[in-house]
Amino acid sequence: MASRTPSAAPTSPRTGRSGGRTAGAPAGPSSRAGEHTPAEPSTPAEPSTPAESSTRAGEGVPAGKGGERPRRRLSVDERREQLIAVALELFSRRPPEEVSIDDIAAAAGASRPLVYHYFPGKQALYEESLRRAGRELAGRFEEPADGPLSERLYRVMGRYLDFVQSHGPGFAALLRGGSVAASAGTSAVIDEVRRAAHDQILSHLAVPSPSPGLRLTVRAWIANAEITSLEWLGERSVPLEELQLHLVQEFVAALTLTAAREPALAAELAGFFADERPDGPTGRLVRELAALFADPGIADAVTALVVEPPN
Repeated sequence: MASRTPSAAPTSPRTGRSGGRTAGAPAGPSSRAGEHTPAEPSTPAEPSTPAESSTRAGEGVPAGKGGERPRRRLSVDERREQLIAVALELFSRRPPEEVSIDDIAAAAGASRPLVYHYFPGKQALYEESLRRAGRELAGRFEEPADGPLSERLYRVMGRYLDFVQSHGPGFAALLRGGSVAASAGTSAVIDEVRRAAHDQILSHLAVPSPSPGLRLTVRAWIANAEITSLEWLGERSVPLEELQLHLVQEFVAALTLTAAREPALAAELAGFFADERPDGPTGRLVRELAALFADPGIADAVTALVVEPPN
């Protein structure tokens, strides 16, 4: 569902932090959830990073104190990207309300004022990190239109669940609506991911004119996938591959039920089943249902249901 979030950059030995801030820098109030502390009035000193090895002219000795390699100062764009990557890593491992600006600064090897120089507060940094993660998650729904539909969806859900597992705490808090960092901006990111998933699923179905009922079925299944995967994060009651299979089979079942009510979709469903393979998610589901309905007690009960009631 698998790329991972970039690891936090190593702490710079030149930041001289003490208690989460740069030595000599003015102490400020600790930044916690929802804080919007104004940027420092002047640009703080930018920590440097290792540069390509160079030597002092005519000496053949690495430049820098004690023979250390010289340091290269990050550009504005590089520092901003680094802060976003570090913040996303922290937000992926802990709920956003448990991550402070001081935590982000420490992980980035930067000072607290420097973080505020690039972002007005934690909320802005969280929303930007979420936008990056949202684009990655939306991209995981993209799949070549080759092979049986259920097998394509199985690969998509594998990438989706891998992402959920990698970014669990932060996204669980947001999607459950319990995060103090939730806002109109974060909600817009999640809505965009849902729209991307919806459009990708419809493109795989390749139905010329999707009905309102079909669109509703797809949206309901996406919501179910969110709820189910987040509950799984808390319980881990079944193996990840089993959850992946169940989610795909639930979509096949929902699609079949919708087709039972829409003749036009039923005609498309015939081609869908014809492309499926016995060992794929749909083939396994059909065999399980056939075995269920073959049970004498269930078979008799179902047979009684299909008989037209007397007038």
